[in-house]
Amino acid sequence: MRMVFGLVLLAGIALAGGAVYMAKNYIGKYQVALATERAQREKVVPTIPVYVAERQLKYGEALGTVDVRTVDWPENAIPEGAFTADNPLFPEGVIDHRVVLRTMEKDEAILAVKVTEPGEEAGLTSRLERGMRAFAIRVDVASGVSGFLRPGDRVDVYWTGRVNKALDQSRGEVTKLIQPAIQLIAIDQNAAGDLDGTVIAQTVTVAVAPAQVAKLAQAQSTGRLSLSLVGAEDDTVAAAIEVDQRSLLGIETKEVKAEVEEKKTCSIRTRRGAEVVQIPIPCTN
Repeated sequence: MRMVFGLVLLAGIALAGGAVYMAKNYIGKYQVALATERAQREKVVPTIPVYVAERQLKYGEALGTVDVRTVDWPENAIPEGAFTADNPLFPEGVIDHRVVLRTMEKDEAILAVKVTEPGEEAGLTSRLERGMRAFAIRVDVASGVSGFLRPGDRVDVYWTGRVNKALDQSRGEVTKLIQPAIQLIAIDQNAAGDLDGTVIAQTVTVAVAPAQVAKLAQAQSTGRLSLSLVGAEDDTVAAAIEVDQRSLLGIETKEVKAEVEEKKTCSIRTRRGAEVVQIPIPCTN
């Protein structure tokens, strides 16, 4: 009887130990899960609904409510110019549509610089900043960088022509940088930045200040203009550049010293008593 009681006691102790172990293990896992949940809760950042494109949007399309949707965007990472509840994309009471100015991919944030104001047309006037003017430059396959130009690119403008001899000594044709890093806003009649393939343009339109318009007009009427494409991430400003035929071929300009002919004087000698006097006379030769 005592043996049976001892076995029962041992079995009870084993079961109790197992229960304590299992409870401790469960409590430990619960504490780990609770700590993980708290850590994840601390990482959560506040968000704000932002309008994004529901589909790909192309230049010139009218923007409607079916073309956009809102997504929760981290408050500390909202792009500048994004449309939110404080800056609505479709203001209440306004029925005029906005127009797309730049191609946008699906789920891309709608920014103020990529759409017009309600009722505004998507023309060049909407792409000109305050104080800037649009000016067209004639180009061909060579001067237009073989058709690789796109609206939004920046180019350096070079002038090649012959300087008036009355203004400068004849040095042959001269090539000079006249306008660095000016922005293209249209290629031919297309102001969209998503041209498909290579386009051999006949004209490009640039955005420049009024004083630059006068320079470009004068340069275009007196010589040939060539464009040089500036890299997208290039923030350097080209220095003054001018090359003529002499510097291109390495021909040094020799200074010609004018020989000043000494003035000839003629004279005759005559004797006056014991003194010899030299009297100047006009030279015959």
